[in-house]
Amino acid sequence: MMIEALLQAEPSQVRLFHVRLRYSDDMDSVGKFALRKVWVLFATILEVWRARYRYRTPMLYYPPSGPNRVPVLRDIIFLCATRWMFRWTVFHYHAGGVSGYEAKLPRLLRPLFRLAYRNAAMAIRTAPQNPEDGKLLGARRDVVVPNGIPDARGTVVERTAAPGNPVVILFTGVLIPSKGVRVLLEAFRQVVGQGANVRLELMGRWGDEAFHTECMHFIARHGLQARISFLGVKRDQEKLEHFAGCDIFCFPSHFEAESFGLVLLEAMQFAKPVVTTCWRGIPSVVEDGVNGFTVPVEDPGAVAERLLQLIGDEALRMRMGQEGRRIFTGRFTLERFWQNMEEALTLAAKPL
Repeated sequence: MMIEALLQAEPSQVRLFHVRLRYSDDMDSVGKFALRKVWVLFATILEVWRARYRYRTPMLYYPPSGPNRVPVLRDIIFLCATRWMFRWTVFHYHAGGVSGYEAKLPRLLRPLFRLAYRNAAMAIRTAPQNPEDGKLLGARRDVVVPNGIPDARGTVVERTAAPGNPVVILFTGVLIPSKGVRVLLEAFRQVVGQGANVRLELMGRWGDEAFHTECMHFIARHGLQARISFLGVKRDQEKLEHFAGCDIFCFPSHFEAESFGLVLLEAMQFAKPVVTTCWRGIPSVVEDGVNGFTVPVEDPGAVAERLLQLIGDEALRMRMGQEGRRIFTGRFTLERFWQNMEEALTLAAKPL
């Protein structure tokens, strides 16, 4: 999403030439080996070679994978085959933690890992709390560029719970344990047990059928069927309507490659308070006690406590939501992202 956003920019000091990485068609295939991907990898390398000579660009901009074997091996092949052609390499770490993966590789592959990832001209992180992959891999410069999204406020109707109606809690993301779904369901059970008038909506697709079955059994066992809705994947206007129509956004993620959490911005733009985790770059977006609450990972009791605090205090929800809106417009708009990225890419080409 952020690469697509970057390509929409019209920078005055940088020209962008895009070679698309087409390895995965959907979330099911991300991080998994397939013969088709081998062909795509080598076709992409050839396309980069062709683009390098056609446009004479001296800089390679690349988003390294997270700490997962198949994508790391793919990166090693791709980078060893392309980096030598460019004067500068800029790594944009949208996923975090790859710097620690070298020790997990067979010894014969470790020199290739270092050849692929080390000594970039610049490493870009999305938040200061994220792993310092660039520094650990010898990048000459390390900068932080927060993500940003278009401001969609005003394009859909915003709603909040009327007196006597249930408070709506929204989660958005892939429905897997490390995104906090199991934690959220247990926290919601505790909230309902305290007598709160609430409803939970989960927007996204299931990661696997076994976890889907587990969650359905949990919901049935505790009699929560009437209070929980699974919305599936929503896009564009439909997605925005659910963000604008909730009262609280809850995102208790501890996802292995989480580095920022764009969904937090999507809630904040509509002035929604957030309950989330102290994980990776999330605290750079949600300031505890200001525009929401951050809690320890995998702690459903802490999630439930903060949800109950917001459910019982409409004024607090409004105040934190407005603070979130203020933080969003000041730091996380698409225009600010474009400006920061142009400054970073320009800086990467300058001598130290």
